[in-house]
Amino acid sequence: MEHLISQRVKNIEISGIRKFFNLVADVQDMVSLTIGQPDFPTPEHVKEAGKKAIEDNITTYTHNAGLIQLRQAAANFYRTKYNIDYSAEHETIITVGASEAIDITFRTILDEGCEVILPGPVYPGYEPIIKLCGATPIYADIRNTGFRMTAELIESLITEKTRCIVLPYPSNPTGVSLNETELQGIAQLLMDKDIFVLADEIYSELVYGQKHASIAQFMKEKTIVINGLSKSHSMTGWRIGMLFAPDFLAKHILKVHQYNVTCATSIAQMAALEALTVGIDDAIPMKNEYGARRDYVFDRLMAMNLEVIKPEGAFYFFVKIPDSKLSSFDFCMDLVNKVKLAVVPGSAFSTYGEGYFRLSYAYSMETLKEGMNRLENYVNG
Repeated sequence: MEHLISQRVKNIEISGIRKFFNLVADVQDMVSLTIGQPDFPTPEHVKEAGKKAIEDNITTYTHNAGLIQLRQAAANFYRTKYNIDYSAEHETIITVGASEAIDITFRTILDEGCEVILPGPVYPGYEPIIKLCGATPIYADIRNTGFRMTAELIESLITEKTRCIVLPYPSNPTGVSLNETELQGIAQLLMDKDIFVLADEIYSELVYGQKHASIAQFMKEKTIVINGLSKSHSMTGWRIGMLFAPDFLAKHILKVHQYNVTCATSIAQMAALEALTVGIDDAIPMKNEYGARRDYVFDRLMAMNLEVIKPEGAFYFFVKIPDSKLSSFDFCMDLVNKVKLAVVPGSAFSTYGEGYFRLSYAYSMETLKEGMNRLENYVNG
């Protein structure tokens, strides 16, 4: 019966990140710097809000778009943090994580034969959904621009089929972000074009040395902003995302969301309400700790003479593999076999990631020190 399975589903693969993580998960004494999972617990007051929701029997369906008080808190979060006004009633949707928000956005705006421009290397969660929609991913090679998506690169790839530009920043896997000047340049390019921007800002609260800026400040009417609490509040398992879009578009995205999941979990929504109100600044101490880890790992990588750009946000380094005839996958397997260190092959982030590896510093300083010692032993050996 396998011949009856959708060919589009057959043609996509499990994320290379998870594939490699699963491959080495059972190796004894392994130091793993693979997964972008915050190592902080969910804040206590947020957990208590979730418990209270159960005790208060807030266990039924909510409005499809989410509890109105949570949507108001989400809209206020963006107004307070990033100076953008969204209507809680008509332009805000609470989703089952940022992943569902990406899915329902693409399924709303893409038709067969459309093209979507996205940076390469990039998080692997976009391409499969684009292809499932019958559209084509078009990669902008950002390896020679310091991993920055530029207006010039985008302009060179726009065709009459272009429907959307994906801007994920700060970036997974590179840690690079975009500043206001760069975003204004992209907005200026797209001003007279019927092209959407999907701005994946899930790491917006983890930006170092500068304030996060959203392209929605400059072209709100064409932008779908996606965010969530997984990274900012260490709530990966709660699965709460936030989607912001202009009314004319949000009302159609909401239809797809409704038939997809009905609504986000009521208990998790109540915890999210606590996170976005009482805990609106909960990310700050975590960000400060990540910043210290970033500086430590960067200094160690520099001492090893490895080629890398210092991250401006998120919690990843994207490191050039030293002179080697090995593919990124074989290099990472060699690390596993020789020094029991697990990182993610760059090829997991599209073909444009070949020749690199990604390491996450969302781990304790103790784990990072041991990981860097093992990497140094490998490089020197």
